[in-house]
Amino acid sequence: MFFHQLCRALHVYQPMGPSILISGKCSCGLVKMTLSLPSELSNYSPRACDCDFCMERNISYISHPEGSLTIQSKDKLLPLQQGQKQASFLSCIHCNDVVAVVRKFGNLNKGAINATLLKDFHQMKEPQIISPKLLPAKEKVERWNSLWLTVKIEYVSNM
Repeated sequence: MFFHQLCRALHVYQPMGPSILISGKCSCGLVKMTLSLPSELSNYSPRACDCDFCMERNISYISHPEGSLTIQSKDKLLPLQQGQKQASFLSCIHCNDVVAVVRKFGNLNKGAINATLLKDFHQMKEPQIISPKLLPAKEKVERWNSLWLTVKIEYVSNM
C-alpha cells in the first residue's frame, strides 16, 4: 500500500514491469490520465500536428505502440470530429481541453495523448511538426495503427 501511495505522489515511477507511468489532467482537473511508456519521458519528442484544429489548441501528441493510456472521468467525454472524421478527439466537457485522439481498431481503442497536459511535459524533447493531412486516408490509418498506444476510458463516480 505504501509503495502505491509513494508512486502516486511522485507521478513518474517505474513499477515492477518495464513501464514508466506519467500522470496528466485537463485544465479543470476533472479528467485524469495515466500514461504508460516503455522508457523515460525525456526520451520522447511529441508530435505537433500542423492542422488548424490542433494548432489553435496548441496540442502535441505522444504515443508508443508498446504503451497504454488510461483516461478517468466523472462525466462523459465529448468526441470531436474534424478533417476526414477518421478519429475522435476526446474533450473534457467542462474546460474543453482535448485530452486524446482515439480510433477503434477491431475491438481495441488506440490513440495518442495530448502531451501538453502531462504533469512532466517540460521533460520532453522539442515537438516535431507533422502533417497527417498530406497522407492518403488509408495510409494515415495504417500509420496510426502502428504508432498509437492502447486506450482505456473509465467513467468513475468519485474522483
